[in-house]
Amino acid sequence: MRRRRGALAAVLAVLAVLLGGGPAVAAPDPARPTADPAAPTPTAPLPGGPPQGEGPGGVTVGGEGLDTRGTVVVDGAPPLPADVVAAGWLVADAGTGDVLAARDPHGRYYPASTLKTLTLLTLAHRLDPAAVVAGTVEDEAMEGSKVGIVVGGHYPVGLLFQALVMQSGNDAANALARAFGGTAATVDAMNATALEMGAFDTVAGSPSGLDVAGQSSSPYDLALFFRALVADPFTAGILLTPTAQMPGVEGRSPGFQIQNENPLAGYPGTLGGKTGFTDAARHTFVTAAERDGRRLVVSVMGTENVPRRASDQAALLLDWGFTVPPSLGSVGTLVDSAADVVPPEPTTTAAPSPAGPAEVAAGPADPAPPADDGPPALGAVALGAAAVAVVAATLIGRRRAVRRAPRGPAGPQARRGARDRRGPPGRSGPSAPGPGGSPSTLR
Repeated sequence: MRRRRGALAAVLAVLAVLLGGGPAVAAPDPARPTADPAAPTPTAPLPGGPPQGEGPGGVTVGGEGLDTRGTVVVDGAPPLPADVVAAGWLVADAGTGDVLAARDPHGRYYPASTLKTLTLLTLAHRLDPAAVVAGTVEDEAMEGSKVGIVVGGHYPVGLLFQALVMQSGNDAANALARAFGGTAATVDAMNATALEMGAFDTVAGSPSGLDVAGQSSSPYDLALFFRALVADPFTAGILLTPTAQMPGVEGRSPGFQIQNENPLAGYPGTLGGKTGFTDAARHTFVTAAERDGRRLVVSVMGTENVPRRASDQAALLLDWGFTVPPSLGSVGTLVDSAADVVPPEPTTTAAPSPAGPAEVAAGPADPAPPADDGPPALGAVALGAAAVAVVAATLIGRRRAVRRAPRGPAGPQARRGARDRRGPPGRSGPSAPGPGGSPSTLR
C-alpha cells in the first residue's frame, strides 16, 4: 500500500511541476484513524492484539529503537522485574526524555480513564477554574465511575478538574466538556493537542475514556501526556491534591469529601497517577515519581490484576528505572512536540522524456511557429497529461509483471510490513465493532 501511495505521489509531483513550473508538492499522508461513537461499543480486547501506531510517512516516533512489538532495554541495564506482565509499558526519564525500556511502546491500546490525562492537559488552560458549571441529567446518567454531580448542583471548573483525576469522574469529564462547548468540540481539541505533542498513536473518542470504536492511545503517548502534566505547576498540583469537598445540593445530596484514589499515593517521591479500566482496555495506569532530583514516568497498558495490579507493576518499573544509570543512554526519546517528528525524505521519480530515442539521437528539431489559437498553458497541460499517462502505464505494467510468491514462513521484512495489521499474540487493543453489548464499565 505504501508503494502505491508513493507511485501516486510521484505522478502528482510530475503533474505539479509541469503545470505549475514550481517544486513538486508532496502528497498528504493518508487520513489518520478516527473514532466512531456511532458504532457498537467495544466490549472486549481484540484477540489478535492492537495495531501498531506510526508517525507521518510511517516514521517511528521517538526513534527506530521503539519500532518493536516486543521488549527493548537500554544496554547495560539490570534485569527487568519478573512480575511485569502487561502487554504494553514504557519507562522514561521525564527530564531528558530518554526511554530506558519499553514493551510494545506504540501499540494502539484502548486507554480507558488514562485518557483523562489528555482531557486535563487539553482543558486546563482553556477553561477558567473559577467558572461554575451546573449539573445536568446527562451528568447523572454517565456510565462507569462518577464523582456524584447532580441536577441543581453548581460546581467550579477547578473542582471538576480535581474530580476528573482524583475520582476518575466520568460525570466530571462530561461537565467539563459541556463547559468547553460540547463533547465534539472537546474531542476535537484533545486530538489536536495530541497531534501537537507528537502523540500520533492517540485517537480520542470521548472526554472520559469510555470505550469508543477506534479510540486508542499507547504506552508512549501516555508517557508524553503525563510528562507534560507533571511539568506544569497547575496540573501537577491537581495530580497531588489529597482531598476536595463536593458542595451539597438541597434536597438532593449532602456535601461530601472526595479522596485521591491514586493507588501509588504512598510511593516515595510520587508525582501522581491515573488509573483506568474498561471491559475492552482491561487495566491501565500511568504515573511519575522523583528521586534525588531525577524524574521518571511509567505507563502500563493492557494488563490484568494477576499476578500484580497495573499500579504495582508500574511501581516495580519505577524501582527498576531509578537503578539504571543515566549514563547508559536510551533506546528512544520522548519527543517535545510534533516538530521533533521528521517524516522520511520523499522519493522522487523523474518524468519520462516525451521524446523518443530517435529524436534524442538526432538532436532538437527546428522550433515550430507559436500557435495563435490557444493559451500557452495548453502545451504544458498536454505535456503533463502525457507524462501522467506514461508513468501510470509504467506502474500498471510493473504491477502486472510482479508475481506473488508462494506463501511460506514470514521473514523479518514480512513481519515488519505486517505490523499495522496485527499485534503480538495475546495482546489487547482496539477491536472492531461487535454486534453490541452493554456499555463498558470504567474506573
